[in-house]
Amino acid sequence: MSAKLAKYDRLYEQIKGYVQTTDDIWARLATMEAVLHHKMQTFFWTGVYALIDDELIVRSYQGPVACQKLRHHTGVCWAAVSTGETVIVPDVERFPGHIACNSKSRSEIVLPIRDREGRVFACLDVDSDRLDAFDREDEEGLKKILSLLFD
Repeated sequence: MSAKLAKYDRLYEQIKGYVQTTDDIWARLATMEAVLHHKMQTFFWTGVYALIDDELIVRSYQGPVACQKLRHHTGVCWAAVSTGETVIVPDVERFPGHIACNSKSRSEIVLPIRDREGRVFACLDVDSDRLDAFDREDEEGLKKILSLLFD
């Protein structure tokens, strides 16, 4: 196991202890964001956009001020929500329609978040101020942590 995956496993155990105090999904997500943002050095901005009436609205986040609402069907978050797949962007300047909420963001990973029935209702958005900061190990680690939403 790589050092990165081992770190995600440690964070999983830590977050698991925190989120057991409530079944509220938004509280659980906010706790996940806080732990991830402060423990992963490459995470410049960590947040959740919720799909509300066909709009992506920021729910909670750690980091600089964010876009409150994302331009309709544009950018990395919408790509993840629309396809239902994780989107990893090594260089945001090369992603068509990228929405720059903060000019320091250089790379990004966005994971769709599904409800118990499998419908996408939000996305976890993580930006880094470094190029090529995310890979499939980040996806694996973040998916495992997101699995705690409904435990």
